Amino acid sequence: MDKGLTLPQDCWDFLHSLRMRSKYALFLAFVVVVFVFIEKENKIISRVSDKLKQIPQALADANSTDPALVLAENASLLSLSELDPAFSQLQSRLRNFSRQLDLEPEAAAEGEEDEERPQPAVATPRRHVLLMATTRTGSSFVGEFFNQQGNIFYLFEPLWHVERTVSFEPGGANAAGSALVYRDVLKQLFLCDLYVLEHFINPLPEDHLTQFMFRRSSSRSLCEDPVCTPLIKKVFEKYHCKNRLCGPLNVTLAAEACRRKEHMALKAVRIRQLEFLQPLAEDPRLDLRVIQLVRDPRAVMASRMVAFAGKYETWKKWLAEGQDQLRQEEVQRLRGNCESIRLSAELGLRQPAWLQGRYMLVRYEDVARWPLQKARDMYRFAGIPLTPQVEDWIQKNTQAAQDSNGIYSTQKNSSEQFEKWRFSMPFKLAQVVQAACGPAMRLFGYKLVQDAASLTNRSVSLLEERGPFWVT
Repeated sequence: MDKGLTLPQDCWDFLHSLRMRSKYALFLAFVVVVFVFIEKENKIISRVSDKLKQIPQALADANSTDPALVLAENASLLSLSELDPAFSQLQSRLRNFSRQLDLEPEAAAEGEEDEERPQPAVATPRRHVLLMATTRTGSSFVGEFFNQQGNIFYLFEPLWHVERTVSFEPGGANAAGSALVYRDVLKQLFLCDLYVLEHFINPLPEDHLTQFMFRRSSSRSLCEDPVCTPLIKKVFEKYHCKNRLCGPLNVTLAAEACRRKEHMALKAVRIRQLEFLQPLAEDPRLDLRVIQLVRDPRAVMASRMVAFAGKYETWKKWLAEGQDQLRQEEVQRLRGNCESIRLSAELGLRQPAWLQGRYMLVRYEDVARWPLQKARDMYRFAGIPLTPQVEDWIQKNTQAAQDSNGIYSTQKNSSEQFEKWRFSMPFKLAQVVQAACGPAMRLFGYKLVQDAASLTNRSVSLLEERGPFWVT
């Protein structure tokens, strides 16, 4: 049995030869692979080294190998333990340079494509514009410059509700207290927190719905979709939208619309002291721009005696009866109003650090004479592009054949309107206003008249022309 399993000697020799050849073949293959790998690495390093020679000296200096890793001039070798990490570090740097060099042509091509590709429009930062004025200065008309622009959420006199709800006596600490309340409400409105008004609307809104929002019709943003909800029958809204029928104002929808608009603007005639606005100008959430609108105090008085006749009965009686003296408290109130306007303007024109680039003084008379130019000035100051929509509105509403009826009308022949008061104001009334408001008038460039003839003479200008002084 064992004999049958024994192979001839030739077979054993053949098998032994195969084993030896297999070992030699494997060893030879290993040697070839190692040789190919080394050759490939040498070629890569050689090619990278050739490219490195083309690198500017500045780049070579900035990315040069640590001197401790360089061989000495006498070619003395470092020990293997020092050379291995050095080689690894050098190899890593060469690999990085290789990637950089290989990507440079592609990066340049991408750069050329970027130059040809149209760049997307840069979004204008959200601005918060406050039109700061007093009653009968033309603020409703100027406010329309911002109301007519579709990307601006505009509110008309929202602080009216605060004045009606919170009682403050004029002067002293009470005046400061009212200014602080107005300021805090103003800040929340600029942040689109319209819910803050609900505390001052009477009667209080229910489920954030109210039909008592003051002059809602003067804010396009409150009369357009989606704020304009379907009309509810038998619900009366005093200040309803003019151009469409809407249901009661939904404060939640109004706040959402405010946040969707690119910019926010509002008109306020109840902010008198500019210094109280410093926290708003310094609030990082706001980018405040204050436009203070002023008008000749004589024109303001003439307009107020018509618009608010009941509050000026004493003045009318004084004029009608020909008394020599006017009640001193009336004159003092007029002087106080003019002084608060003057002091705010002087502060704004001084440009303290917190107000730099954030304040602009505008005369109504200049807007009336050059409405489109002044609108462009105000938009440029605010950092908001003016749209053709606003320009068209200005063209249509400042060239009216005659002024529209209504004390709050914004449609008028503005170039003729601003001096109409001169031909109806008694000279002695003008004298009282000039005496009380002289410092403010001189600051704003309104000339004082010395006789009745100068007051009614069209050829006598009551304005001093102002240049860039008015855009600061």
